[in-house]
Amino acid sequence: MKPEDLGVNARTAIVQNHTDCVQATEKWKEFHGADKSCMAVSGMLQRIGDKWTVLVVSYLGEGPMRFNELRKGIGNISQKMLTTTLRNLERDGMVTRTVTPTRPPAVEYELTEIGHCLLVPVSGLARWALENLERIEAARAEYDARSGTAASE
Repeated sequence: MKPEDLGVNARTAIVQNHTDCVQATEKWKEFHGADKSCMAVSGMLQRIGDKWTVLVVSYLGEGPMRFNELRKGIGNISQKMLTTTLRNLERDGMVTRTVTPTRPPAVEYELTEIGHCLLVPVSGLARWALENLERIEAARAEYDARSGTAASE
C-alpha cells in the first residue's frame, strides 16, 4: 500500500517520521543519568544487541524449540555459541530451559514473558532494517565511491 492510498502525501510522511524520531530521541534522553553515563542500558544493549541473541529470540518467538531444531533454523551458529547465547538468555530471565526425563533427555527452550516483550523492539529493528535497506545500500555505495574504498561488509 502506498502512502497516498492512506491519504498521506510524502511531506506528511516525512513530518510524521521526523516527529517519531524526535519523540524517540527525547525518550532516549531519559536513560541518561546526570553524568550522561547509561551503564545499565549499555550493559543490556550489549547482551541483547548481538546478532545471535536477536536470531535466537526471533526463532523462539515462533514457539518452544529443542536445541538442534533451533541450531538448524539459525544456520551457521556453532554449538558452543548457541549454548552460550541460550545460557545468557536464561540467566537474564528471557528464556526457560525445560528438561524432560526421557532417554536421551529432551531439552526444550522457550521465551519467558520478558523474552516475548523483547520481540517487540527486535521486530521493530528488523522492520526498520528492511524498510531502509535500499537507502543504506545507496549511502554505502555513495560513500565508497567518494572515498575510493571497497565495501568491507
